[in-house]
Amino acid sequence: MSRITWVRHGPTHAKSMVGWSDLPADLSDRAQIARLQALLPEEALVVSSDLSRAVATADAIAGQRTRLPHDASLRELHFGAWELETFDTKVEPDRLRRFWEQPGDLSAPGGESWNDIHARVTDATERLITTHPGREIIIVAHFGAILTQVQRALGLTAYEAFAHKIDNLSVTTLRHEAGHWHAERINQVP
Repeated sequence: MSRITWVRHGPTHAKSMVGWSDLPADLSDRAQIARLQALLPEEALVVSSDLSRAVATADAIAGQRTRLPHDASLRELHFGAWELETFDTKVEPDRLRRFWEQPGDLSAPGGESWNDIHARVTDATERLITTHPGREIIIVAHFGAILTQVQRALGLTAYEAFAHKIDNLSVTTLRHEAGHWHAERINQVP
């Protein structure tokens, strides 16, 4: 059995589509960071995306846990030409609406699709549990990356997965046992 505890990075306060832009996290709420750290398994390995908001969050919660190297495969969805645009952008509004309402193979120009991020994060997760069998692993990542794995664990469509909220500094725990994924908790905010 392997257990992955996903933590969404601290807030960036951006009101736009933030994918691969390297915005910092606001980790000023020390009480919430302490509650989060206490909620996490003590003997777990800690890994994060290589974007600074995830790295800083992982560093803040790692404590005495073993820190693994950052992994670019755990990044947020790459929004390409839509990066840092607001959700009501006038650039390709029909395509943008389809992107969110029918997630799958459609991508922003120069970006990646939902299916692309799903495959990328799934591969990274499988690599981690194969390399560290039976270990508790904390992954500090992003909204989209976490949702791809909620989708997988619950057997949802991508659209159905979007119904789940993943708050900043929330915890989502997924267990892999006998070849199947199970959700133990989704979006627990300490």
